[in-house]
Amino acid sequence: MRIYGVTGWKNAGKTGLMERLVAEITGRGLTVSTVKHAHHSFDVDHPGRDSWRHRQAGASEVILASGYRVAQMTELRGAVEPPLVELLGRLSPVDLVLIEGYKREGHPKVEAFRAEAGTDLIAPGDPTIRAVASDTPLTLDRPVFDLNDTRAIADFILSEVGL
Repeated sequence: MRIYGVTGWKNAGKTGLMERLVAEITGRGLTVSTVKHAHHSFDVDHPGRDSWRHRQAGASEVILASGYRVAQMTELRGAVEPPLVELLGRLSPVDLVLIEGYKREGHPKVEAFRAEAGTDLIAPGDPTIRAVASDTPLTLDRPVFDLNDTRAIADFILSEVGL
């Protein structure tokens, strides 16, 4: 499975870049899935709905299925968060999996960087970051793309993974 990441600090533009990359790459006829890491609690369910009630009653896993989509929710209930490699194994085969976050994992990544966020670049100390997508000019030992040049960033990623 071909994987590539988009990483960066909070408010660096990761999610917007991911959204644009998915649209660009699927627009070229390739299939894409995504994995996003969240550092906070989240819920994809709605209080009071049947599936929410199942989880509240103690179900370990709930699958919600319709003619439009299938969602599987797993309650960890104190268990350790599954590692990225295990989560990737749950995905159906696609041409490319784009991963948002997971800064410390060993897969290749593009770092999203916005000067106004006021954070330091991760790239200088991290060889897994193969390029930076920035809203300001930078001089680095790897490619730097305009954060909004989605086509060029997609070209770079697809070249990197051999697609």
